[in-house]
Amino acid sequence: MTHQPDELFSAVDSLLAAVDGGTVLPAPAERVRLREAAGLTQAAIAQALGVRVPSITAWEAGRAEPKGERLEAYRRLLEGLAHRYPTPAPPLGTEPPAQPSSAQAAPTRSGPGDTRPQTVPVTTKPGAVPRFGRAARPASSGTPSLRRPTAKTAGSASAEAVDDPRFANGPIAVIDIDDGQVLAYCVGGVVLDVPAKSIPSLVDWALTQAQLGQPKLSGPGKPADPLLVLTEAALERYGLPVALTDEERLAGRLPEGHKVIKQLARAEWKLTKRGLGPWARIYRPAQDSGRSCVQLCIPSWQALDTRHWGQADRLPPAELAQLLGTYATRVMTPRGSTAVTGLELMTALHPPTRASAPDADGKRHSEHNPGSLGKDPVECAPCEAPDGHPVLKDLPRFHVRGPGEKLFEEAYDWARPLTDAECMKRHLVGIDVNMAFAAGANGLTVGLGAPTHVTQPVFDPKLPGSWLVDLSHADLSRVKVGKDKWADLEASLLPSPFTPKGEHPTGPAWYATPTVAYAVELGYDVAPIEAYVRYDNGRYLDAWYNRLRDAYLATMADLGVPADVPPEEFLAAMDGYRQRDPHLTIVVSAIKATVKGGLGKLRERPRGEGWKPGQPWRALARPTWRPDIRAAVIARTRTNMHRKIVKHAAFTGQYPVAILSDCAVYAADGESPLNFLPYREGKPLPGGFKLGVNPGLVKHEGTQSVLWGEGVREQFDAPELNLARYIKDGTVTDADSGE
Repeated sequence: MTHQPDELFSAVDSLLAAVDGGTVLPAPAERVRLREAAGLTQAAIAQALGVRVPSITAWEAGRAEPKGERLEAYRRLLEGLAHRYPTPAPPLGTEPPAQPSSAQAAPTRSGPGDTRPQTVPVTTKPGAVPRFGRAARPASSGTPSLRRPTAKTAGSASAEAVDDPRFANGPIAVIDIDDGQVLAYCVGGVVLDVPAKSIPSLVDWALTQAQLGQPKLSGPGKPADPLLVLTEAALERYGLPVALTDEERLAGRLPEGHKVIKQLARAEWKLTKRGLGPWARIYRPAQDSGRSCVQLCIPSWQALDTRHWGQADRLPPAELAQLLGTYATRVMTPRGSTAVTGLELMTALHPPTRASAPDADGKRHSEHNPGSLGKDPVECAPCEAPDGHPVLKDLPRFHVRGPGEKLFEEAYDWARPLTDAECMKRHLVGIDVNMAFAAGANGLTVGLGAPTHVTQPVFDPKLPGSWLVDLSHADLSRVKVGKDKWADLEASLLPSPFTPKGEHPTGPAWYATPTVAYAVELGYDVAPIEAYVRYDNGRYLDAWYNRLRDAYLATMADLGVPADVPPEEFLAAMDGYRQRDPHLTIVVSAIKATVKGGLGKLRERPRGEGWKPGQPWRALARPTWRPDIRAAVIARTRTNMHRKIVKHAAFTGQYPVAILSDCAVYAADGESPLNFLPYREGKPLPGGFKLGVNPGLVKHEGTQSVLWGEGVREQFDAPELNLARYIKDGTVTDADSGE
């Protein structure tokens, strides 16, 4: 049923006449009271507003909200009813219940700890009629809520998504069955009827009627495909199993002979090589009008990894749509796991090709997009290749490559015994670097093309590559900590910045450019023996970092953790932030996993498929298979951590007792990071650790007692057990300790 704005308002006026503008809806309970006071049915209101009864039910339960003209029309109806049926006055001697203001929403509970505001204002000028499909933004309140981010916090593509009529119903739809009717729950509380009787017709509906999708993230890019999330009830309706068998789960897909796959083939739809699995892409080859593609996400087939998405797969359809829609709007429409999405985001921001300038005939052609990795894979340098790579097929079968043959840039995993002075302190306090690997990617120049082999090169810190250099002469007892400023340190209490285990180099080894550049920064002479450098380079990851940073900061702000606040306020805001909105907490987890997983995908290893050492594997065919970029980001992240540790040690005389990736543990007399971080008048040590939510700043990871740390190490007879791994909650198992 299609209604124009005038028809909607006329229908509402008719309802008001039968029972005898502000922009904020009343609380859900008040909506029910007004309707019942007027003697109206949900069906009558649904018919007038051009929606289904389940939409009215959802609005009155607070599970969803109308938007666009329907929000204005529904508000107009409720205002008219409120005028005719005001709230009864409370009895004398009693106080009326507190009513939510226009800035404070009335909460409703759908589960333990799940309290979210429900009122939604329309952000339009007075007298203006918002365009159908435009999502209203939730009112600000003391309790953060899932909401569509503004352009300021989530990037310009978010604002474009709101205004583009092609995608009026947002990037995703959760398909479910309600009383025998197939419904699509979209972002913003929209519920659509789904007439499709089969998976092929569902795909057609998503592309031709549903107005689903997301605008492109960059000029040469393409809009995101609609994402359909199928609930268990929807799977049964469309002839798909609710769960995969063990064999199907191992294969990651349904067998080729499944009836739904045959239906797709008859309708001339194709599946990618990963087939019909937890994340499936259904498409037709691109024609002149562009591609036709829809993505499926099937939570009951374990599409949403609980390590990153928590219990999202158990949410009601409307809530799952809102959660995934928030992630999609702030990051991008999921294309698979968070790792796959992280990698796809790099490509979406830097597509491999673009349209050329018109030629003599006025035609445009596809050409390389400057700043991208291109559309063809490039060969890695031998030192950058992981074991089993085809470039190493001539090595002896059981040959073990040492640091002089293999680039080994990994995150820290280092610990040491406590000193006598540290044992006298009461606490071990862990601090964790926010979005450490994203911060390591920020501003980093990486190679875009193939490597060039150079012998006896002169080191250039601005030239990305892999360098064979001897850093065994580096002595951490005296390091450069500023221009013409040196510091004397206790080298035995520090990890080496050049190896993941913190061990001192013993001879020539391969390092990425950030590691060698840090050696120069510390004041050491470097003389590379050979190198594989990339003269074609650029800051490929900057847009990727910016997108993920903005998504992270916007979501943390919604959870009540703002940026740029004093350290005491930041620590207080972080205390218990996960309980303020469990759904947004899942979004934060997914954003973090997108960072780490995306970088990990740059060096994806074989995943079964009958692979044997020396043979190529599927990931090698991607232009985004770039182990050198991954190594550079990790090297930068590790040296960033070491730089802060050195600055802190030079200024305070304090040294970490353990480091695990982005977490460092210090002995302190108090339980708070402020008991050992050298703040003066609210200002941190320049170049050292700073408390804050921004990527690269640190938060409190956890505090345990020194007695706990010594007891754990004694229990497992491991004097250098890495306590950073357990500082958060203090739980150590036999498996964790290696026993």
